Amino acid sequence: MHHSPLLSRLAFAAVACAFSAYAGAAVDVTVTPLQPTVARGDDVQVRVTLSNTSGTVQHLLRWRTPLDGIDTSLFDVTRDGQPVRYLGRSVKRAAPGPADFVRLDPGASLSKTVELSRLYEMSVTGSYTIRYRSPAMPVAGIGLAPVVGELASTPATVFVNARLPRGTRIAAFAPEATGAGLSYANCSNAQQEGLVTAMEAGRTMSAGGLDYLGSGKQYGERYLTWFGALDAARGVKVTANFTAIKDAFENKPVKIDCDCDEPYFAYVYPARPYTVWVCKAFWAAAVTGTDSRGGTLLHELSHFDVVAATDDIVYGQQGAAELARTAPERAITNADSHEYFGENTPVQQ
Repeated sequence: MHHSPLLSRLAFAAVACAFSAYAGAAVDVTVTPLQPTVARGDDVQVRVTLSNTSGTVQHLLRWRTPLDGIDTSLFDVTRDGQPVRYLGRSVKRAAPGPADFVRLDPGASLSKTVELSRLYEMSVTGSYTIRYRSPAMPVAGIGLAPVVGELASTPATVFVNARLPRGTRIAAFAPEATGAGLSYANCSNAQQEGLVTAMEAGRTMSAGGLDYLGSGKQYGERYLTWFGALDAARGVKVTANFTAIKDAFENKPVKIDCDCDEPYFAYVYPARPYTVWVCKAFWAAAVTGTDSRGGTLLHELSHFDVVAATDDIVYGQQGAAELARTAPERAITNADSHEYFGENTPVQQ
């Protein structure tokens, strides 16, 4: 029997649409908030469950699920009816192969808890509607069937009591900032709350250090411990450094990125102000005291070339104190020396 090319294409399209609809319907997706109302400072967590409701094995493209983390927007999120921005990563990938799929047997389910406030703009109080939606992706030559098409859930709602009042407008293409110029990347609501406190602690340390330097106490124990014997030029340099650090805390567009799973405290690129990446040791530290969160931020801001251009000559209080005793000209360029001077623990006069 002869078929025209147009009819063949139409027939193929009809079969493809029917298959896609069948495959999509074969996997049920549910989104369940862990809490219907989220308190200020708490994370916004939802449980995503993908269930094979058909009688045959289904194959899901892994990166269209949250199983291995999220590198693309997998949710439609609105706040009081208005779409909110996706803040996470978008990754360019090669065409998928068989290893990129996960097998889901008949009757089986896969579940993953997802924290949404680091992925979507959820720092404004309001009623958030969350729908899982991952469109079908053309797949050819992978040797697997059936391949699930669109993944979509019914909407779920959660009320978030966030840092900013209901109705606050967030600029579409600019980082949300507080009055101190603070913005975030990859930070959950709980992390953002902690960072506000840490920034204030660091600002207080820098202001206290500058007040001390302006009071003529450079011959005091505190100065001598961390910067060594007073020299007029070195004293001027330290004062200029703390003036710039305090200004950075108070007036510069500081951005803190929480996307670091390394064991150290934090890192920056000195030539790229004013972004600070905070890591595991930062979250384990106290807000104030030795090697604190506030002191860590003071340390990192001092690194920027446009602030104090400090270096990491030595780490730790013992090393910094020895540097001040033996090489005060280097102590005034050491980041930890500035941090310990600002933290001032134990308290010295």
